[in-house]
Amino acid sequence: MKTSLFLLALSATVSLAGDWPQWRGPNRDDISTESGLLKSWPAEGPKRVWLFENAGMGYAGFSISGGKLLTMGTRDGKEILLALDANSGKELWASPIGDILGNGWGDGPRSTPTIDGDRVYAMSGKGNLVCASLADGKVVWTVSMASLGGSTPGWGFTESPLVDGKNVICTPGGNKGTMAALDKMTGAVVWQSAEITEGAQYSSIVTATVGGKKQYVQLVMQTLFGVDPANGKLLWRSSWPGRTAVIPTPIVKGDEVFISSGYGVGCKKVKISGTEATDVFMNKDLQNHHGGVILVGNLLFGHSDKAGWTAMDFADGSVKSTAKGVGKGAIAYADGLFYTLGERSGEVALMEASATGWNEKGKFTLSPQAAARNPKGAIWVHPVIANGKLYLRDQEFIYCHDVKAK
Repeated sequence: MKTSLFLLALSATVSLAGDWPQWRGPNRDDISTESGLLKSWPAEGPKRVWLFENAGMGYAGFSISGGKLLTMGTRDGKEILLALDANSGKELWASPIGDILGNGWGDGPRSTPTIDGDRVYAMSGKGNLVCASLADGKVVWTVSMASLGGSTPGWGFTESPLVDGKNVICTPGGNKGTMAALDKMTGAVVWQSAEITEGAQYSSIVTATVGGKKQYVQLVMQTLFGVDPANGKLLWRSSWPGRTAVIPTPIVKGDEVFISSGYGVGCKKVKISGTEATDVFMNKDLQNHHGGVILVGNLLFGHSDKAGWTAMDFADGSVKSTAKGVGKGAIAYADGLFYTLGERSGEVALMEASATGWNEKGKFTLSPQAAARNPKGAIWVHPVIANGKLYLRDQEFIYCHDVKAK
């Protein structure tokens, strides 16, 4: 009996193979390892399984683990951490985590919670890093980015916290250190990266092993950099001419790092050797604003403000193919195909993309769409594919579609 109870408790906290427990998935690369998904869609799109209509305002994304979907929104004058049953859309719990961020492009939170075992970690728009129980949403601890020396960026705190080992890693910015590690059980500060003190931007940290050394890689307005996970010491840095907002998450492959920004900045790849970061290429051909870039094989895929949907050679930065598609938006990848979301139209397309072109395999339009969305805002939440389902969001509406092949 005791063994059965133990196994039942264990199963409640163990992630399934198709889970998506954090921003951009298990490896923070927006690549799903699922197979057996639809290779084309019917004219009306894949079947909608459920629609949730009470998520509130904001641009928070999804994390999914053990049958639970976590996101954030607004309710009763507060930002909330929200848990739904990922299979039915039934609300499980909602916990207030701080005051609502007010913003001219839309109020509310704009990051993705991170699920780690029986806890979830979330960043509010005003910079409250919260640790809560996955079972019932009870808040265990809260640390403000202001207490770590940070100040709220113009569009709010948008990074999704990184949980690694015993710590949770975040980017408060400011004179105490741009990056910080906190004890994930208590919220106590373990270290801050005092050698770099730029303010926070909107990108999220990734874990990498470069030259045999583990490190955390992050991008802020003027600097791409790596730090030592043990103590926060700066390992290397590379300058970046960021403008207005720096948003997309860095992509690391081996000892090379690719970054991109909008507002006319472009992209570049650097090669890391010890403490040196050398530019391999830099151009304006893949100016990704905030919809994300994905590396599949030796090609980068994402939307560019310059030429639309773009496939770029990771080796030398040359453009291989472009397409208009659904227009500017976000991208995800699963089972050999790309899922693209048009931020203005709400069109969702299944795309086969390569160096030779982008070919549509089906398309539908999100419905209903949020009438309460700020006129300056758009449908900015990235698509997530987990356990045979496609999850999408437009403010208060969360949509779940079945994309598993029958």
